[in-house]
Amino acid sequence: MHSQNAQFSPEVSGALITKKERYMAKNLVIVESPAKAKTIEKFLGKDFQVESSYGHIADLPSKELGIDVDGDFSPKYIVSDDKKPVVKKLRALAKKADMVWLASDEDREGEAIAWYLKEQLELKDENTKRIVFHEITKNAILKAVENPRDIDYNMVNAQQARRVLDRLVGYELSPVLWRKVKGGLSAGRVQSVAVRLIVERERSILDFNAETHYKVVAQFSNTEGKTFKATIPKNFDTKKTAENFLNSCANAAFSIADLTKKPAKKSPAAPFTTSTLQQEASRKLGFPVGKTMQVAQRLYEAGLITYMRTDSLNLSVDARNAAEEEITNYYGAEYSKQRVFKTKAKGAQEAHEAIRPTNMKMHSIDTEYDQTRLYDLIWKRTLASQMSDAQLERTNVKIENSENSKIFTANGEMIKFEGFLKVYLEGNDDDEGEEQAGMLPNLKVKDKLDYTFINATQRFTSPPYRFTEASLVKQLEELGIGRPSTYAPTISTVQKRGYVEKGQNEGLEREYQQLILSNGVVKGEALTEKTGSDKNKLVPTDIGNIVNDFLVNNFSNILDFGFTARVENSFDDISEGDEDWIEMIKGFYTKFHENVEDVKENAERESGERILGKHPESGKTVLVRLGKFGPIAQIGAPEDEEKLFASLNKDQNLGTITMEEALELFLLPKVLGAYEGEEVIVSNGRFGPYIKFGTMFVSLDKGENPMEVDLPRAEELIVAKQKADAPIYHYEDLPVQKGVGRFGPFLKWNAIFINVSKKYDFDNLSVDDIIELIEVKKQKEIDKVIHNWEDVAIRVEKARWGRYNVLKGKIKIELPKTTEIEKLSKEEAVKMIEAKTPKKKVAKKKPAAKKKTAAKKTAAKKTVKKK
Repeated sequence: MHSQNAQFSPEVSGALITKKERYMAKNLVIVESPAKAKTIEKFLGKDFQVESSYGHIADLPSKELGIDVDGDFSPKYIVSDDKKPVVKKLRALAKKADMVWLASDEDREGEAIAWYLKEQLELKDENTKRIVFHEITKNAILKAVENPRDIDYNMVNAQQARRVLDRLVGYELSPVLWRKVKGGLSAGRVQSVAVRLIVERERSILDFNAETHYKVVAQFSNTEGKTFKATIPKNFDTKKTAENFLNSCANAAFSIADLTKKPAKKSPAAPFTTSTLQQEASRKLGFPVGKTMQVAQRLYEAGLITYMRTDSLNLSVDARNAAEEEITNYYGAEYSKQRVFKTKAKGAQEAHEAIRPTNMKMHSIDTEYDQTRLYDLIWKRTLASQMSDAQLERTNVKIENSENSKIFTANGEMIKFEGFLKVYLEGNDDDEGEEQAGMLPNLKVKDKLDYTFINATQRFTSPPYRFTEASLVKQLEELGIGRPSTYAPTISTVQKRGYVEKGQNEGLEREYQQLILSNGVVKGEALTEKTGSDKNKLVPTDIGNIVNDFLVNNFSNILDFGFTARVENSFDDISEGDEDWIEMIKGFYTKFHENVEDVKENAERESGERILGKHPESGKTVLVRLGKFGPIAQIGAPEDEEKLFASLNKDQNLGTITMEEALELFLLPKVLGAYEGEEVIVSNGRFGPYIKFGTMFVSLDKGENPMEVDLPRAEELIVAKQKADAPIYHYEDLPVQKGVGRFGPFLKWNAIFINVSKKYDFDNLSVDDIIELIEVKKQKEIDKVIHNWEDVAIRVEKARWGRYNVLKGKIKIELPKTTEIEKLSKEEAVKMIEAKTPKKKVAKKKPAAKKKTAAKKTAAKKTVKKK
């Protein structure tokens, strides 16, 4: 049995169940999410009870490797504390049921969840059935129940292989990064490759040198006074050649030399896969990738769309017929054309359809705003994919003149039949896409034309585009890296780890020249434009650059795009039963582990150090590097006895900071003067620049340069802070303060934060309002406490989403809402806290230090602390 390749930790059996569950249905259906359970329960009769496992019930342990690398690489799965009540409850219910139906998602992760459930709940083959569906509709659910299957262990093994390989890479690489780069860092197989893509793209942008040229655009009018634009296809290399051309056109006679009309067509895009949905929701709705998946998950669980993790382009015959019916009814039969799209991806994930509405008759939904918008996108894309081509007529016009040989061209496009364009047109990722060809007036060969103006505008070649979340997904997919389920968590992880961030820079002003020919005279003017914006684009941080360089230099195999894609193909082969997962892991691990050990012993530390030059006064080396708390500038070479340090500002980075900017940092902290008898200092710290006034710390506004702050500005910030922090009332002899945070306006009283809803006028709170807000909050705090065992300093409270928290000091354990919390005993709570409490590290005895001579004791007297 395949379960021999894994070990499951033993669990305490038995659970307390509710009164309703004593009269247990004959059939127990287990799904991953409670939202899905509610939807499915509507379709099944009273003989079926649907319960949720709340995702995975077992996983690798968090505090150890959990893989037998010295044996057969079998993973050791454990049930985490927060999942133990779920497992106990499901086991008790399963024992009372005649049949247990495992109904997790139809992909590798879902298959693994079904297997975990079978093992942990000790289910027998004869009363366990695996059912799958890719939409939550009555027909799909009933059809699944009529056609159960066994657990697909090839799919389970493919998921195990991914989990084990990723654990091995992360578990072995992270300590190397701690030792060689900086503590607290971590690495991952797919995430590190994604960071590499972003780092390399950013460096190609920084290395890019823009070249300039002049683009000529003219506006012409025909004898009827109708205007249109035309261009010279080949740009002019210099301002002089462009100016000479414009001057030659001043008194030229223009006429149409050639005119061709050709039929053309546009075809619709395929229905959505996970990747294309993420890309299009980003372009059209501005959704981050993670948000798209969250919203799509809700639509799926509500039975509105098919499964949202898929790389299949297929639509079922029923779906195609339903689309045809809607198109014919609403637009006419001539707009309908059934299409079958072929999936190119090898091992396309196991959900067998593209993402589509479950009911094509439902053109829109009336629910939460983002869900409504995403559903609308999916419905339109699906419908358009089954519609006729758009029929176009494309016109190309060539315009000659009497004074030179240059030919202007104009292109026009006329829609003869809208076809799918009546519903939907796919977006694109280009920031500066070509202008859409518009309509041209009626023109004939030899028609005379007059120019209104002819412009020669200076243009610059563009660097490569920075990745957006959506275009990164597209690149990962094209390289064969990751699969539908990995895109969103990968992009989320690299940002959470601080390797990549969303750009905030709006760009810089750049001047460009424009020459204008009008009424026979050429004039020039200087214009400005914004360039280099990275707003909301993915930009590597200093730590991202440094970690990437270290990994590329020392683990080129792991960071190789081809290798990562080959690993994905191996997972596909395992899921098809064509490759043994343990042999695949063994083949990878032996060389990888040797590489890790070699790097541990022999690799140099990586700090991203960059020498900027010599200090103009002292002659000491000035450099920048990664310090303990982030990027720093340093005066003094590494071997120098005395060194000075300064933190870089948030908007500065190791790769681009100049000597002048670095030296400015050492002017901080700077005394600005005195205010109310206290010294006022401007400085820079871990969390950015700030003003220090007595015991008060006031952050500068975002983007404000600390070197430009003077005493009046500092006073302005201090007064604003004093005003904001001043008590607006005293209640029970304790001050009440007001403020606005990330969740809106609040009051602070007795170390409690109280949200102020819109029903109150926050700017004009009355005493009665303040007392009411505090009293209501006090009562809520009392009501949410379910147990309070003061003798062991443990309490149990209600938490968000119907869950519960077990708390002791800073330790918090979240329990699912399925927990019968009133029956939780003090002893059980103590065990939970003990299991979660970090073990105290026993300090190793250091060997006795050698005694220094008296002379050496006084020789080195450092004036500045090292970072």
